[in-house]
Amino acid sequence: MKIICIGRNYAKHIEELANERPENPVVFLKPDSAILPRKNPFFIPPFSDDVHYEVEILIKINKVGKHIDAKFAHKYYDEIGLGIDFTARDVQAKCKEKGLPWEKAKAFDGSAVIGEFYPKEQFDLENLKFQLYKNDEIVQDGNTSAMLWKT
Repeated sequence: MKIICIGRNYAKHIEELANERPENPVVFLKPDSAILPRKNPFFIPPFSDDVHYEVEILIKINKVGKHIDAKFAHKYYDEIGLGIDFTARDVQAKCKEKGLPWEKAKAFDGSAVIGEFYPKEQFDLENLKFQLYKNDEIVQDGNTSAMLWKT
């Protein structure tokens, strides 16, 4: 399995982190070992003192393709879901300072939670509301309409 992630995709989050708004999608990968197996607890890795979490929209690619024109991209997936992306922000900051890749901060074991997938036809992908709860409290409230790069 290949987990392709698009970073800096929400203007509000870019502002929160005081990042520069990119002209193109920021792409990074997570290995299979990043997937947190179902019903397993998440553990803060010992190399970080500042782990953040974000709920993410997931799409499951169901066709092989390369260099797909944007107008045909919707034909390459038929299911969507939600997941959680864990990031060691302190490690990421050090990587960014040195111009290094983010994988140490984003691709550690258990850093990707993958939920259930559902047929995309059940949803309005241009205006899909999603939330993340932590101990019965909303900690993230988002909508796909705020994405810079659409599904």
